[in-house]
Amino acid sequence: MVTIKLVTEAEELIGIQRLQEENLRKNLTEIEANEQGFLMAEYSYDFLKKMHDAAPSVIAVSEGKVVGYSLVALKAIRDEHPLLADLFNTIDRLQFDSNNLSASNYVVVGQLCVGKGFRGIGLVDQLYQFYKDQYASDYEYLITDVAKANERSLKAHKKTGFQVIDELSFDGIGWDIVLWDWNPK
Repeated sequence: MVTIKLVTEAEELIGIQRLQEENLRKNLTEIEANEQGFLMAEYSYDFLKKMHDAAPSVIAVSEGKVVGYSLVALKAIRDEHPLLADLFNTIDRLQFDSNNLSASNYVVVGQLCVGKGFRGIGLVDQLYQFYKDQYASDYEYLITDVAKANERSLKAHKKTGFQVIDELSFDGIGWDIVLWDWNPK
């Protein structure tokens, strides 16, 4: 059984870091990366702790082990990691529904990952629904970026409700910026 919850313990941050390491693009074969998706950004424990201290992230836990996560990145930590800084700076230059995003209240997914043995069972939807349940009362939009080469991830984000609003290039890699509008219509 998988439980979706907020991070509450240091061991869970270590679990996030372990899962991240297993799924970094540099640690996968070309076939694995193309078929299963991959992560690009590598976060230290100290950075994960700063993120958590600003706002706890969402995790999926099975038998005491972190098997999935969706990191919460607030504007307060925007300059602590170069990729996130670039994403926040790009977002702040964009508009959505005629609104300047720099003036709107948004939260960023710092990274999303589901472990190999837990893919295809709806954990992305569950992680994001829990994320929305926890944070939608405080934020208008959930925004993140997806490496253009990571088609599996983009498909999962679109299925959840994200839409591509722009793109950016960072460190020679193309990224789609995707937004999930939490404003009630």
